[in-house]
Formats: sequence, C-alpha cells, structure tokens
Amino acid sequence: MKSEDTVDVVLIGGGIMSATLGSLISRLQPDWSIRLYERLGRVAQESSNPWNNAGTGHAALCELNYMPEAADGSVSAAKAVSINEQFQVSRQYWAHLVESGALPEPRSFINSTPHMTFVRGRSNIDYLKKRVDVLKGEPLFQGMEYSEDLDTIAEWAPLLAKKRNPKSKIAATRIESGTDVDYGALTVQLLRDIQSRGAEIRTDHQVTSLKRLKDGTWRLKVRNLVGNTPESVRARFVFVGAGGGALALLQHSGIPEIKGYGGFPISGQFLRTTDPKIVAQHQAKVYGKAAVGAPPMSVPHLDTRVVDGETSLLFGPYAGFTPKFLKTSTWFDLPFSIRLHNIVPMLQVGLRNFDLVRYLVSELLASREKKVNALREFMPAAKSKDWELITAGQRVQVMKKDPEKGGVLQFGTEVISGADGSIAGLLGASPGASTAVPIMLEVMQKCFPDRMDEWEPMIREMIPSYGTTLSQDPDAAAASLARTAAALQLTA
Repeated sequence: MKSEDTVDVVLIGGGIMSATLGSLISRLQPDWSIRLYERLGRVAQESSNPWNNAGTGHAALCELNYMPEAADGSVSAAKAVSINEQFQVSRQYWAHLVESGALPEPRSFINSTPHMTFVRGRSNIDYLKKRVDVLKGEPLFQGMEYSEDLDTIAEWAPLLAKKRNPKSKIAATRIESGTDVDYGALTVQLLRDIQSRGAEIRTDHQVTSLKRLKDGTWRLKVRNLVGNTPESVRARFVFVGAGGGALALLQHSGIPEIKGYGGFPISGQFLRTTDPKIVAQHQAKVYGKAAVGAPPMSVPHLDTRVVDGETSLLFGPYAGFTPKFLKTSTWFDLPFSIRLHNIVPMLQVGLRNFDLVRYLVSELLASREKKVNALREFMPAAKSKDWELITAGQRVQVMKKDPEKGGVLQFGTEVISGADGSIAGLLGASPGASTAVPIMLEVMQKCFPDRMDEWEPMIREMIPSYGTTLSQDPDAAAASLARTAAALQLTA
C-alpha cells in the first residue's frame, strides 16, 4: 500500500454535486488541497450524464408536481417559487464563472428552451388556470402565456397539435425563459477548472471505507481499480457526492445522523429520436401531469435536448425497478442497505405506498406499443419506428423515520452532515442538479459555520442575491434574470 497522505477536502463521486462543491471551495479557500475520487473511468457517467436525466433546468416553470392541487381545490405557489429561487442561485454562479473565464462557451452546457405545460380534460384545464392565476403575480414567473386554442398551441409546439382532434379539450402554458442543461458537460468543465487550480481528479478509484480518527480527521481506504491496488488517505473534510452510492458510504462512516435512512431505487427509460425532420418541429420542454400513484420524477414530458451540440427529442420517463442504487452497481445494493435502524421506516414506506408499487409493476409490464401510445398523448402523429428506447439513470428516493407515520418516502434531496461538520453527504434525486449551487452552499453552512462570515463577501460577488429573496423584490428579480441571461446567452 502506498504511504498515506493528508488532504483538506476529499470529494467522493465525480458528478455535478462534487464538482460544484469543489468549484466553490477552490474559490473561497484556494489554499486548501482538494482530491476527488471517481469509481468509473470517466466523471459524470451516472445521474449527471446527459442521457441519464432530462436536462431540465428545474425552475418550476413547467413542473406541475411542485404546485399540487390541495383537497379544498386551492393551489399554492410556495414550493414552485422556492425551487425557482434555488435555480436562480445556480444560474448566477454559472454566469459568474462564464464572465470570469472559468467556464467556456455557455451554449456548450446551457441553451434557451421554452418550458411548457400541457393538459387534457376539463378538470385538468381548470387546475392549470388556477396555477396560472397564482403565478402571474410572481416576479420570477413573468412572461408565462396560457392558451386553450389548438392553433396557438400548434405555433408553440407543432407536434402537440399535429393530427390532434380539433374538438379535444386541451390547454397549455409557455414561458420562453426556460433552459435545457447538459449537466455532464457542465460537470466536466467545472472539474477541469478546479483541476487547473490545483485539485486532483482520480478516476478508476473506489472508496471502500471511511473511519473517523481520534484527531478528528477521516481515514479513507481506496482501491485503484487499474491494477487493483489499495491506497489510503486522510482527509480533514469528506463530501459523499456519490449519488446512489452515498447511502452505503454514509452508513459505513458510522455517523449517527444517517440512522433511520434508507433508499428506494427507481430506474427509468426514455424514447429518443434524432430524426432531423421531427426534431425541427419541436423546440420546448413540455410537461404533463403524473399518473395516479406515480412518483413526481415520473411526470411525462416531451423534451428538446442539446447534447454535444446535437439536438434530439426525449419522451418519458417510463419508470421501472431494480435493486441497484447506481446504473453500474450491483443487484445487492438494496438488500445490503438494510439495517436494524432503518428496517421499520422502510417497511412502513412499503405498506403506505401500494399505489407506487402498483404503478411500478404496470410500468415494468408495459409493452413497447403501450409506451409509444403514451407518447401519442403528447404527439398524436408519433410513429414507433422513429423512436429508440434508452435506459436512463437510477434515482434513489429517500426513506426515513417519521414520528407520526413511522417512515416516509421523500422526493427531493437531503443533506446529511456529521455533528462536527467533518463529513457530509447528499441523498435523494430531482431537482438536485438544477439546485446544486444552493445545496452545496447549505453543505458549507452546516460544515464550515465559522468561515461563512469570512467567505460571505466573495459569495455575494459570485451570487449577488445570496441571503436575499428575489421573489420579494421584482426589480432585483428582473435585473438578475437579465444579467444571467446575457452572460449565459439565453432568452431573457
């Protein structure tokens, strides 16, 4: 085994979260040493890979699951506004990096793509009207258009209207300031930048264990998969940004904060077309409503994607189930994650989510023709031969203790940190990547509270709205949207 060295920050996992945290720390504390370990031969190959996610800049402009209708029929904008606020923080940071030359041509990772919602049936139309009425006064949602007219919707997104019954009851919204983001390209570019600032990126290296030492540092055992040789490193701070692999590593660390947490893996597939004639007829991300019992991440959507400069269309996702926590991991991930402290919450989640189980079974049994028929609800003229089925990344939803229900299934992301701030990790899924910057700022606030006052001026320089709320200041919101749009070459 090689001799053991010590670094200030170890990042586990080569995805957007580790890349973002490394980028922030390298600027705020440039004298700290940073090392990243990635199990695979290249970074950004799991959830951050552009074909493993829909690339939506999740700003709640089109995702109806952020504004569910309450039992009394009311609709609240609170969560949608919160998600948008977080995305604006990410946008500001990316804009700063482009302006400072740390990131290259912005269109290599972000492109203007209108965000739309599309619903069918009178009850859904009534709901969509309520949503628009609630959002029209929100500063971050200005410019949203609404229509029930087939010709207007055809102008916005021709494929939604082509061969559709003109008597159909439909409605849609559109906001032109939406985006498509290639998080794989962004991850690679962020890591390339921190590498130029002294960080080490070690691919084909798997962290196998973490142990807290008496002096407060962590000893990580690492296996170099090229040659299968063991290594060891000591770290003053560890971030576990390993996606579906984070739960096992946090459990192995022994921190009490991980007790009661489990993971529920959901896999997915998309239909994809690269036919230029079809792609040219659709320039938008169009979200619908999730099926009854379906998880929020399974909301159907027909998306424009720009990956490596090439435009294509994706439709899906079609949910599925495997016990894997990563696309490239083993079938034993789920059973090996079970502990005495999380088995009760996991069982309670299973008992309380029969609708989800039934939905996943139906998705697993769905034929290709049934999948194409789901596409035809959005695109009536769709032909099966024009579309290929691709497998997306794994998403591991958080299961955790709940004082009232025993255990709950939580959609979203959750930061887990040790009491002394020497270790942190991230569990969960969407809207993760879109909100990577505010999530990593949360990690830093939890783990380095004594340094935040020193770092704050620099953070405000990079993220002007830091510590404020854009949605409560229309002028500041408009100015931020305009500045970041200019820097990132987006539609304002």
